[in-house]
Amino acid sequence: MRFLREFSRIFTGLVFIFSGFVKGVDPLGTAYRLEDYFIAYGTSWADPLALGLSIALCSIEFLIGAALVLNLRMKLTSVMLLVVMSFFTILTLLDAIYEPVSDCGCFGDAIKMTNWQTFYKNIVLIVFAMIVFVERKKYLSGLSAKIQSIMLLLILSGFFWFSVFNYQHLPLIDFMEWKKGRDMTPDTDAETHVYLTYRNIQSGETKEYLSPDYPWNDTVWLKDWAFVDQRTVVTGETVPHGLLAEDEEGFDVTLSLIDSPEYMFIAVSYHLESASGNGISNLMLLKDSIESHGFGFAMLTSSLPEQVEEFLNQHNTEFPVYYADGVVLKSMVRANPGLMLFKSGVVIDKWHYNDFPEGDALGKFFDKLKKNE
Repeated sequence: MRFLREFSRIFTGLVFIFSGFVKGVDPLGTAYRLEDYFIAYGTSWADPLALGLSIALCSIEFLIGAALVLNLRMKLTSVMLLVVMSFFTILTLLDAIYEPVSDCGCFGDAIKMTNWQTFYKNIVLIVFAMIVFVERKKYLSGLSAKIQSIMLLLILSGFFWFSVFNYQHLPLIDFMEWKKGRDMTPDTDAETHVYLTYRNIQSGETKEYLSPDYPWNDTVWLKDWAFVDQRTVVTGETVPHGLLAEDEEGFDVTLSLIDSPEYMFIAVSYHLESASGNGISNLMLLKDSIESHGFGFAMLTSSLPEQVEEFLNQHNTEFPVYYADGVVLKSMVRANPGLMLFKSGVVIDKWHYNDFPEGDALGKFFDKLKKNE
């Protein structure tokens, strides 16, 4: 029983640490998930609370995990663990049955799980949580209660700062598709093959055919064979980033932006009206420097054309602005506004508005780009 007791404590603690970390390293992404829940349950009025709740939830989750692994204040920790696991087990069961959101984001963007997989994962964890709770009085520590409490307070404060830091800058670890160094060029040579399975009505024999190489126009054959299933095989890599950038006329300009053979700076603001004022001001200054050095500059947004026109007039400027889905833009860079640099489909670099290059650093950066052209 001792082995099971200790295994339950350490295993559950490590899962909580990992889960809290991957969400805390991207608190804005977790906030977006919470907003999805608010929309699904008709509580959009709570959207302004999403970021604060995101940081609080991932900090508490990390704290519980650290307390379990370090064997700190186990009576209190076991109660918190059981309460949290009970709540999320019920919530993920509702998610699995009713599908209010497609991905609860229990492991952020590091590991994608279906709602049913998440529920089954929680069923396993709540069993270990119950063991920890039942055995809570047998977990003994050589540290005093005061020292344990101080350690927990330091862990909570440290991780809270860590999450805030990742919000004020880009995530220290980027789990998104648009990470630095990734080639986002679609593979035009990729081929999709569809295989169809049919079963003989009389004998039960099954055969698989590569579409369209099967007797689909043979009426006699169709009387004896019934369709059962199909599977799809894609040969060659594809990039399912989902970005569709369009101009005001609705023409697709995606590849001309991200796959240009020249360096291309793309500002990203999923919603201009909610963008940081200081961030926008710094972006406009940076835009002038970018253009004066001969590099391309454009913006992607999901705001309406009239809002874009008002924005350009307000800042007395003019540059290409294209339109894309807000969800995709949020996944490109965790900042509003943010900035990305592309060349030949590769994400060369990306910046939070708090980290836009300036001064001597900006000049050196441009010089480096010129040498690499």
